[in-house]
Amino acid sequence: MLDIFEKCGEFQDAKRVQAAGIYPYFRAIESTAGSTVVTHGKKRVMIGSNNYLGLTHHPKVQAAAKAAIDQFGTGCTGSRFLNGNLVLHEQLEKELAQFLGKEACLVFSTGFLSNQGALSTLVGRNDVIYSDRENHASIIEGTLVSLGDTIKFKHNNMADLERVLESTRDKYQGALIVADGVFSMSGDIFNFTKAAALAKKYNCRLYIDDAHAIGVLGPRGEGTAHYFNDVNSADLVIGTFSKSFASIGGYVAGPEDVIHYIKHKCRPFIFSAAMPPAAAATVLECLRIVKEEPQHLANLWKNAKKMSRELSRLGFNTLNSQTPIIPLLVGDDMSAFAFAQKLYEHGVFATPVVRPAVPEGCALIRTSYMASHTDEDLDYVLEVLETLGKEFGIIGQEGRQAELAALAKHHFGVV
Repeated sequence: MLDIFEKCGEFQDAKRVQAAGIYPYFRAIESTAGSTVVTHGKKRVMIGSNNYLGLTHHPKVQAAAKAAIDQFGTGCTGSRFLNGNLVLHEQLEKELAQFLGKEACLVFSTGFLSNQGALSTLVGRNDVIYSDRENHASIIEGTLVSLGDTIKFKHNNMADLERVLESTRDKYQGALIVADGVFSMSGDIFNFTKAAALAKKYNCRLYIDDAHAIGVLGPRGEGTAHYFNDVNSADLVIGTFSKSFASIGGYVAGPEDVIHYIKHKCRPFIFSAAMPPAAAATVLECLRIVKEEPQHLANLWKNAKKMSRELSRLGFNTLNSQTPIIPLLVGDDMSAFAFAQKLYEHGVFATPVVRPAVPEGCALIRTSYMASHTDEDLDYVLEVLETLGKEFGIIGQEGRQAELAALAKHHFGVV
């Protein structure tokens, strides 16, 4: 028999990266302001954050959080189901449902729990989930704990989705097509229109995770379905408040009967403590700002388009990202770690993405942009990226750029 802890001592992957001096994780942030952070006593431009609308330091948002603490204290100390249900939670659900164009909404203490909870509650033994291969880990976790089967389809490939639907749909009772609206690593947008048509053709429900789409896509940031002007085709919309809405928590929005069912059957909801008062108040204020101050969304897209244009001009392979998430294809894992470390030393905070989040040999530097970035911030980032891109042979070398293009086509379907 083996000691259950033995595998812990054998795990050396992270220790090797630490020993090489290029470990990019768990960097303690000492302070933040707008688009910059202070780490190890030095100010750095943050291009690894999901704070898309830059609302974490908005005066109204901070005031709302402080007022909620004054009124309700620091925590709910219980589940929504029992003693932790605040008027703030109910008001947030009402206003968010209206914003999303849905009958009802239920807020969870995290976005991860929203996916895990909704999928595990809705999908029974004779049901099936059709899941995009690049879906977020919270969706994957939800598929693992649900009682039904999961069938994966090639990333954003509607021909492959129809293939699996045609060959398997009649074997199951209920079915969900599940996908991110905006994929968190590649930054591409789900082929919502075609997926919605396939859902109707094969009698499925369409489930969209808008974690990286709410506050980003749509006329006012309402998400993927609004971006495609087809609100009714998204049967359930799931999301998180830890990105554009500057807080923590998550939600599920959809038909009133479905939300009522989840509310009374979902274990991750019933047995988790409620969103803290300050978190709920923050999201409520962010939601109101999104509706009243459209300049934040406009500035986000101005910055995203600038960086997409300039990074492509420099020769970086960005996987043709269509959103403020702009990945830079690097190659092997250690090169990505080393590149991220060099960026850090030059005052730019970005994050590498390595196996198993991406295929072997397809490591990325995941960059993401915010409404609060200034032109000075972005010009400095471009200057550093150009210098390091040439130093690492990622740009400026036709042969290497052709290799990366081939990787992008093979693994990500990018032409």
